[in-house]
Amino acid sequence: MPTSDSYQDYLIEALKDNIHAAAYLTAHLEDEEPEPGLLELALSNVFESLGEPNMSAEDAKLHVEKLDVLFSPERSATIYALASWLKALGLKLTVAVDEEDKGEGEGSVAGTELATVGNV
Repeated sequence: MPTSDSYQDYLIEALKDNIHAAAYLTAHLEDEEPEPGLLELALSNVFESLGEPNMSAEDAKLHVEKLDVLFSPERSATIYALASWLKALGLKLTVAVDEEDKGEGEGSVAGTELATVGNV
């Protein structure tokens, strides 16, 4: 009897393509009626695909902690509020592939800083 892969396994494999990962995150940012926690889950999926394989366990832990801070209860709605604010101006948030950063060396995801949106 044939076995099937789980959707999560398929998703994580698909998100290893930077272009697919960028489109996936952009789609979540453009959600008209965002569900709490979905963007954080999407970012976690992208991190699992692109981040974890390219950094040490210690760097991965620090990066996940930054994501937890970004999505703390008092900050979690800020990204969607920004997206809504920009939409009213005819603009939108998007995620693009950094052509200079191929995920290797000093410019890898391990050395990136998460931008803080809203109040610090």
